[in-house]
Amino acid sequence: MSHTIAEIAAALGLEAAGDSGLRVTGVAEPAMAGPDELAMAMKPEFAAQLGEGRARAAMLWSGADWREMGLEAALLAPRPRYAMAGLSAMMDPGQGHAPGIHPSAVIDPSAELGEGVSVGPLAVIGPEALIGAGSVIGPQCHVGWQAELGAGALLQAGVRIGARVRIGARFIAQPGAVVGGDGFSFVTPEPSGAERARGSLGQEGTESEQAWARIHSLGAVTLGDDVEIGANSCIDRGTVRDTAIGDGTKLDNLVQVGHNVVVGRNCLLCAQVGIAGSTRVGDNVVMGGQSGVSDNLFVGDNVVLGGASVVLSNVPAGRMMLGYPAVKMDSHVETYKAMRRLPRLLRDVAALKKAVSKLGGNE
Repeated sequence: MSHTIAEIAAALGLEAAGDSGLRVTGVAEPAMAGPDELAMAMKPEFAAQLGEGRARAAMLWSGADWREMGLEAALLAPRPRYAMAGLSAMMDPGQGHAPGIHPSAVIDPSAELGEGVSVGPLAVIGPEALIGAGSVIGPQCHVGWQAELGAGALLQAGVRIGARVRIGARFIAQPGAVVGGDGFSFVTPEPSGAERARGSLGQEGTESEQAWARIHSLGAVTLGDDVEIGANSCIDRGTVRDTAIGDGTKLDNLVQVGHNVVVGRNCLLCAQVGIAGSTRVGDNVVMGGQSGVSDNLFVGDNVVLGGASVVLSNVPAGRMMLGYPAVKMDSHVETYKAMRRLPRLLRDVAALKKAVSKLGGNE
């Protein structure tokens, strides 16, 4: 796989400078780039490392002096990191999934596979499942009864798609992802100790000897187009209605989306995010790593949760939140600064008390 600088520029709508016929076979960091690789020198601090490598061409920012850097050619991008999205797609050699259906795959006769579907070793496709054209079902995957995958889906090794799950086009799931497992729904005959503790804010005890009864998950999961799910992430099926994820939303590794949750379009849920049952999340929401949202809440459009934030109440649209419990980011920073000053403040108060006590004793 190789491309000329001119071909890359034309495909990505970038400016080509220098020897546009120069051919590159891959990309590399500036200090490690060989003569046939495109150095990803997208910021001045990265470009400073070009002298440590042997790159003849680089991806640079608009207006960069590529000649001064000793290069023979350059790609100049107004937003280099965005250009990298298209460039990485051009350079991606894929995962090596073979075309066709592997002899060890088990496909129910009632399942329907679109044109050009690839099914890997030991994969299982259940009754009445529908697999869209051009999809790749990787090794040891399972697609359940009446599940639907849109065109161009990519299931990496070991992905599990539950019964009746409906997924849009261009879906990507990394190894071990599970879509459509049962929700975590259990109930006791009388209010449990956990319910009493929550309702009384901890004033009542949590002792309870009652057995937990399962509430079955009668709903499924619906995912829009262009949804991606990271390795070992899980989306639980709904109790009565479907759990739903909107178009373009991306889940990182180890993300948990609980039953009945609704997540809007173009959201980013970073590693170890957890969203508890029946919560609604708006569009364009970003949840930093290890952040979480309690159950039955609403998070509005364009909200950003900083890493490890925990939302315990509704969040209006557009808020930047941080902390546990999550509050407005500027408020959290102000509180944090005040906490760092507390030891000094306590020492000052102690000194003042001592001084006042001495004054009182002199009287």
